[in-house]
Amino acid sequence: MASKLVQLQAKACQASKFVATHGTSYYKQLLEQNKQYIQEPATVEKCNDLSKQLLYTRLASIPGQYETFWKELDQVKSLWKNRGDLKVEDAGIAALFGLECFAWFCAGEIVGRGFTFTGYYP
Repeated sequence: MASKLVQLQAKACQASKFVATHGTSYYKQLLEQNKQYIQEPATVEKCNDLSKQLLYTRLASIPGQYETFWKELDQVKSLWKNRGDLKVEDAGIAALFGLECFAWFCAGEIVGRGFTFTGYYP
């Protein structure tokens, strides 16, 4: 156990040395590659404008998402009506999707309870 701790410390030390030597150059390169997204001058007013643009752009996309939702729901309804023609592969994919949704729900519940499985808070 102690040897693994020493190995972990050595790897952490190597990683921190790598970041210390290459981190600033990576940071500068990243900013240079994405300079078209940087607003100059970065003022509070400009940040407020950008946040409002994001909010209203998202709000404007709701009708399109609403229509897409109903189209997908109609497709599911037609699949359910023709479930006799459903292939085993399609049913398996649907079952896996349902299982994944249930697993994410359970994981969210566990996280919400503070990573306890019984719900008991000591």
